[in-house]
Amino acid sequence: MSYIDEEIAQQPAVIAHLLKEEHENIQRIAAAIRDFNPAFVAIAARGTSDNAARYAQYTFGIHARIPVMLSTPSVHTLYGSAVNLAQAVVIGVSQSGQSVDVMRVVEDARAQGALTIGITNDPESPLAQAAAHHIWIRAGEERSIAATKTYTAQLVAMAMLTAAITGSTDLQAALATLPVYAQQTLDLAEPIRRWAERYRYMTYFASIGRGYNYATAIEISLKIKELCYVIGHGYSEADFLHGPIAIIQSGFPVIVTAPGGKTFDQMVDLLAKLRERDAEALVISEDERAFVNARQQMRLPAGIPEWLTPITAIIPGQVFAMSLAMAKGHEIDRPRGLTKVTMTL
Repeated sequence: MSYIDEEIAQQPAVIAHLLKEEHENIQRIAAAIRDFNPAFVAIAARGTSDNAARYAQYTFGIHARIPVMLSTPSVHTLYGSAVNLAQAVVIGVSQSGQSVDVMRVVEDARAQGALTIGITNDPESPLAQAAAHHIWIRAGEERSIAATKTYTAQLVAMAMLTAAITGSTDLQAALATLPVYAQQTLDLAEPIRRWAERYRYMTYFASIGRGYNYATAIEISLKIKELCYVIGHGYSEADFLHGPIAIIQSGFPVIVTAPGGKTFDQMVDLLAKLRERDAEALVISEDERAFVNARQQMRLPAGIPEWLTPITAIIPGQVFAMSLAMAKGHEIDRPRGLTKVTMTL
């Protein structure tokens, strides 16, 4: 079994471990955030971690009513301008904790008096040391270059922090269900391994989500590009309708993340539009109405609260990307041109 296959399978256990071991620490950090009373949250991240930051834009905004901006690390490094983050909670997210540009944002913000948090998979990393507070995602060593379990752990850390800031017992109770839902999702994803070969000669695609799952759409797009070397892009459903839908032609593969919730009706309408254009829709959902216009079904278990669906909805995308890469004959643990730790300035 490949490393990435093992690490995808480890996600329920990683989530359960994180929920248990970081609960008290995150409660303390949430209390510090409430005391600080920030004007906004700024998150610095790159790559997969940036998609976890996009998820936080929705969880913090909807549940804690705190606006979230995605930082621009190059402003701090290449241009040498430390923007004013003094009234913000500044979060640096990096699985390795070694991203120089992400760390620079955190260092600049801390010097200005901001409340700083590092989220990493290494408590001894430079980013963990640079921030005033640290959340250790406790995913264990990730040997595959393409991130899987560290991404879902970052999402869970964001969800835990959201629930802790709000003090909501309902949100806390929902988090406890995640390991079971993640395992159920893995079980439901098994058929993907059999039909992924249909897309062996796929040369382009689109990945679409909305709301909480805008992050999912972009992360699925990234995984397919990393592992399969196929050109594609992740879109918000709303943005997709504002022009990019023009690229759709007969047989065009479109991965649509459409779990139940506030965005569901819009996603079903989109699927009807894709069907009119004879697109090849690969649909991630738990609702039969989403599968009416689907070529392929990637099923989720019923009952997952909408705000937590990105943590499970990414799993079918990971399995598809891995299975497609295998069908194409690629080295799935060591994609060409990539390293586990990418150093950017």
